[in-house]
Amino acid sequence: MPDLKRYLKPSIIVLVSILIVAASFGGGVYVGYERRPAIEKVKSVIGQETQKPQEVDFSQFWEVWGELEEKFVDRAAIDRKKLVYGAIGGLVKALGDPYTVFLPPRETKLFREDVRGSFGGIGAEIGIRKEVLTIIAPLKGSPAERAGLKAADKILKINATTTADLSLEEAVSYIRGPIGTEVTLTISREDEDTREVAITRETIVVPIIETSRKGDGIFSIHLLSFNGSSPLEFRRAIREFLIAGDKKLILDLRSNPGGFLDAAVDIASWFVPAGEVVAREKTADGSEVLYRSSGHRLLEDTPVVVLVDQGSASASEIVAGALRDARGAKLVGDKTFGKGSVQEVDDLSGGASLKITIAKWLTPKGTSINDKGLEPDIKVEVKKEDTEAGKDPVLEKGIEVLKAL
Repeated sequence: MPDLKRYLKPSIIVLVSILIVAASFGGGVYVGYERRPAIEKVKSVIGQETQKPQEVDFSQFWEVWGELEEKFVDRAAIDRKKLVYGAIGGLVKALGDPYTVFLPPRETKLFREDVRGSFGGIGAEIGIRKEVLTIIAPLKGSPAERAGLKAADKILKINATTTADLSLEEAVSYIRGPIGTEVTLTISREDEDTREVAITRETIVVPIIETSRKGDGIFSIHLLSFNGSSPLEFRRAIREFLIAGDKKLILDLRSNPGGFLDAAVDIASWFVPAGEVVAREKTADGSEVLYRSSGHRLLEDTPVVVLVDQGSASASEIVAGALRDARGAKLVGDKTFGKGSVQEVDDLSGGASLKITIAKWLTPKGTSINDKGLEPDIKVEVKKEDTEAGKDPVLEKGIEVLKAL
């Protein structure tokens, strides 16, 4: 699954190429003008010219291009299109934001398939944390979960390919493959030896919600993703809660990697009074957009505890932060992932695209989520022996806290 996306913007944008920019001005220092590729050849790769920023000097770029054209030992292996895509990719990567990525046509196609859900893979949300490819959360019942992968596991290799220099989209393309085939991940986990995990790819069906009664008037809703169907499924869960006659609620957001903003705001609106802020979006110009509760009202006075862990990301963090700030709900479990940014996907010429971070999320009280995560009010350690014994100390603590309310 992809990270939190406000929307996929279908606009067509002419690719701003550093090659055409430099060629159109013709200035700067070159190692011989004749060693530059023909402008027409570059145009055939990337489209049309655009205006050059006044303060940018591309002369060094053309120096390198000329050196490669003249001196690279295997000239027949030079693929100008790959050079262009590599240059653009490097330009974007230099921002240091793992979620702002240039996607060549092949990666764009894979990304679109991922958004639509038509893929075969291992069933795990992955992200970049501190420059390391990391499991955000394995999906419940997925091949990844059955293989024992956990939130915060670091992926060092995919088959024989090291992940250190891979973009998120490149890593996804290596992990995915034909259904029934096998992929081997080299996994590093805190306080454990590095190990290889072989996983057979399957068609992935993303689960949405699970409900259960816990006794003593306590009802649990485990929300597993924020997709287009989540608001409707959440309404059905609330109906179950009301019919059961229970009075207190556990909202379990563990191993929920997030999804759509609209779904997060809708679900938070059941708990947060109408008009109150659910989330703040801080944009590039420093302005803020406020997202307010629609005021569904039914759960405004219901005692609630929110369970979180390192697999709770993006939309999960928005909802958890909103319930804590606006309702005083306690967060129980572990620190959340820290994915608090908004990406927009712009279509470029030639089938490529640019996924770019356009805003960052803050909780209603202005707490930044991005790269920091949310610290729980009550931290609960889950030990290996707890998992092996089928115990759930986080849920047990959540029930304990609710009983005291």
